[in-house]
Amino acid sequence: MDAPVLTAAAPAVAHDAPVAPPTDDPQWWRRAVIYQVYVRSFADANGDGTGDLAGVRSRLPYLKELGVDALWFTPWYPSPLADGGYDVADYRGIHPQFGDLEEAEALIADALALGIRTIVDVVPNHVSSEHRWFQEALGSPPGSPERQRFWFHPGKGENGDEPPTRWPNNFAGPTWTRTTNADGTPGEWYLHLFDPQQPDLNWSHPDVVREHEEVLRFWFDRGVAGIRIDSAALLVKDPALPEVPALPAPGEHPNTDRDELHEIYRGWRRVADEYDGTRVLVGELWLPDADRFALYLRPDELHTAFNFDFMTRAWQAGELRSSIDLMLAVHAPVGAPSTWVLGNHDVTRPVTRYGRADSSFAFAKKRFGTPTDLEKGTRRARAAALLAAALPGSLYVYQGDELGLPEVEDLPLEALQDPMHHRSGGIDPGRDGCRVPLPWSGSEPPYGFGGTPWLPQPTDWAALTVEAQERDPGSMLSLYRAALRIRRRALTTEAMTWLPSAPDVLAFDRDGLVCVVNLSETPVALPAHEAVLLSSVELDDGALPPDSTVWLRPQH
Repeated sequence: MDAPVLTAAAPAVAHDAPVAPPTDDPQWWRRAVIYQVYVRSFADANGDGTGDLAGVRSRLPYLKELGVDALWFTPWYPSPLADGGYDVADYRGIHPQFGDLEEAEALIADALALGIRTIVDVVPNHVSSEHRWFQEALGSPPGSPERQRFWFHPGKGENGDEPPTRWPNNFAGPTWTRTTNADGTPGEWYLHLFDPQQPDLNWSHPDVVREHEEVLRFWFDRGVAGIRIDSAALLVKDPALPEVPALPAPGEHPNTDRDELHEIYRGWRRVADEYDGTRVLVGELWLPDADRFALYLRPDELHTAFNFDFMTRAWQAGELRSSIDLMLAVHAPVGAPSTWVLGNHDVTRPVTRYGRADSSFAFAKKRFGTPTDLEKGTRRARAAALLAAALPGSLYVYQGDELGLPEVEDLPLEALQDPMHHRSGGIDPGRDGCRVPLPWSGSEPPYGFGGTPWLPQPTDWAALTVEAQERDPGSMLSLYRAALRIRRRALTTEAMTWLPSAPDVLAFDRDGLVCVVNLSETPVALPAHEAVLLSSVELDDGALPPDSTVWLRPQH
């Protein structure tokens, strides 16, 4: 299972014309392994401490060796980075710290030459307050066409001093900010479901609809194979601006999961279908109602959506089996494959999360000083990786999870940049702990990342570098590489059958591969089998230890 030493140079590829994704497999997205790249923290080629597109290009051989089918890039556009790039100022450019549009086109082409497609992030709910449209709106009077692209509204009360609603903010604090008129007097309020530097767009305005469809075409024309849609359930608001009911009925919430959203995504699907090859639409849909979630995956809307239900469940057999059954059941009627996700740029890393007494995830639970057992968390994260990789559908891997990186929970307070931390009054540690730059080689920071990283790396990560793990057949990286090789070769259909097992054990057959997960506190006997294909731990005299997973070739 040893892998070759990381190659630093990317292959030379001509970039004279936009490259279309391969058209030989229109169903590629149904079982793809998609790797999330947070550019700022992946690899720094120019030594300024910030990851860049040249750094990603230099590491494409690593991603090829890992065995991924596509790269999902979090926003790489020009942005003041008030929210890590999710405050987009221009969708037709690249943030100058990351490179330029020519570099992006070269990266798309280089990856495609290695058989790796590209998915880019689009953030349709809001733009940056530095976006041209919002600056035009601020310079225009109330009721002007420029302001109608956003949610400008007079305040309540005698002098308009109260915000139009008391809607909750995703980052804590208020959802409305008051403007100042040219003469210095208080003006209208504008809506932002996130940071004040992220004003919400008005999706009933034709300019907003048209602009986003053109942005899709802009990137599809450059060879992009898919679009990941941020905050996909939040775009449409009730123009009457009612308060949020205590228990909203389906479609009743004033700013989440409104029925009008579906026509927007049907328009996006029509754009995607204009192109040869399957250009996929992937929704970020945090919705508690699984049936409402599935409506977005009908054949004329989105192709897939992130499965947050599975990602947020506790490390318990009943919880995980319930989630697997639920998500397979809700996807089946619409003919969409489920996705399986253990982590991303917003949530506590699996190694840390699974080591907590409460191993489930919710943003409200993120607090400083929550204890974790990293040895237990690592063991469980290895087991969870094999469980997720064996399930039918597509698999997402967040950069660094394949290295078993823990959440960095002792970042200096002055280094924290996430608005979730600052807007919580310092109570929430925010999401910077899962965004610390990757360790590639060497025994001390910056571990081959490049210059001094924009977020400081721990001093004890030498054993977690790519270089160190490539030399260790028992490492997390070696486990991921082996799992993705077997997955690609052996798991080719979407069929899955549960097998009889003890209450704290999960066992199922997928394409003649048996996956057994032991979530109990004692070893369990393995079912009859011809061979052990892969195990997250060393087996104990033929028994599967606690918090571990094994893949078997069954007896016939």
